[in-house]
Amino acid sequence: MSHQSQTQIDNIVEQTILQHLNGRQSLLVAFSGGVDSTVLMHTLVTLKQRLQNLQLRAIYIHHGLSKNADNWAEHCQRQCQTWQVPLIIEKVKLNRSTGNIEEQAREARYQAIYQHLKSDEMLCTAQHLDDQCETFFLALKRGSGPTGLSAMPLENGQHLRPLLTISRQEIEQYANQHLLSWIEDESNQDDHYDRNFLRLKVLPILNQRWPHFSQMVARSAELCQQQEALIHELLLAEFEQIIGNAKQLNIQPLRDYSQYKRNAILRMWFREQHIGMPSQKQLSLIWQTVIQAKEDANPQFILHNRQIRRYQNQLYLLPLYQDIEKQILPWDLATSFTLPDNLGHLQPNYQTDLTCRLPQKDETVSVRFHAQGQFQIVQRQGSRSIKKLWQEHHIPPWMRTRIPLIYYNEQLITAVGVFVTEQGKGSQVGFKLSDTL
Repeated sequence: MSHQSQTQIDNIVEQTILQHLNGRQSLLVAFSGGVDSTVLMHTLVTLKQRLQNLQLRAIYIHHGLSKNADNWAEHCQRQCQTWQVPLIIEKVKLNRSTGNIEEQAREARYQAIYQHLKSDEMLCTAQHLDDQCETFFLALKRGSGPTGLSAMPLENGQHLRPLLTISRQEIEQYANQHLLSWIEDESNQDDHYDRNFLRLKVLPILNQRWPHFSQMVARSAELCQQQEALIHELLLAEFEQIIGNAKQLNIQPLRDYSQYKRNAILRMWFREQHIGMPSQKQLSLIWQTVIQAKEDANPQFILHNRQIRRYQNQLYLLPLYQDIEKQILPWDLATSFTLPDNLGHLQPNYQTDLTCRLPQKDETVSVRFHAQGQFQIVQRQGSRSIKKLWQEHHIPPWMRTRIPLIYYNEQLITAVGVFVTEQGKGSQVGFKLSDTL
């Protein structure tokens, strides 16, 4: 590799960084100690000498998968001390007995990194041209469409991949030229992992036959990215018309779309809410079992630890809730009360629209999430079933066992923020539900 090409890597990294900093002055670099991230760190440390106000931090994720992981962490620590770059070492736990360990490690890694990423920082990772090619092939193996085949973008919000156009071979030559030291992860030679199998067994043959094969794959990935961006641009105005304040989707227009357009809109909806893309099969199941379910049904579809629900011709994407329906929680009304399953905090607040009487001496107060039977509510004639009351107040089915109900002994007094019963009539206390204390 000529000195020209060496400088070229420095130049490419510098241009990429300057182009995408978007006013940020700080970078958090994912540093594993391997050759790729070592070269990335070296180019950034070199760049920092020229750009005095550039701030660098590094993060090493300790997966605990290798017996050498502690030594690798020490290597990274020594290296960063030499470069005078602060290093965060973060341990993550993986469950080896379940699922795809590669996928698990990747998710745990990014989750840990994003917990440390500050809002004024850009994340830099060391994926390169050959990684891009492998990602494309893995998407091909899964039968992905253009979204999956877009592989990895150079820049994605706060995440930058400055080496994406540089090959593994060029990176190794740069490292040798600069006499850098790096660690070799023994698992990289294990072709049991899909990515390693492609890297060790498949792509060398293709690149031998067609020397610019990886560049051509990267070009295809970029064309898929452009197509995805165009589809997004063309559908955005329509998408914004059918999405509600709670990020719910209006179902009616979906019924008039072609299947292709409907699926594209649904994918936009999932992407907007940062949830992994459903497969073609899952999309058609969501359409059949949730959107097309009978009028009086209460359908639910689980996707990536979230639930998709329908209510009053709207589609909702919700967390998976704990079952708290049977809980009976005593409360003294003196302090604020933390509700289960992240529902927030209940406060005895006197300034609310819905006020009740205070309990009498022989009445104990409890918070519950389930009521049954008929109730008469304040300022209304006759009694109604609880189901009817929820319907009248447009409470979706999944919230009917999550709204805190205040009981005095066995009497329902109020559904917080919804109604007060005749037994709770009064103006001594109101109840307020808030996210924060």
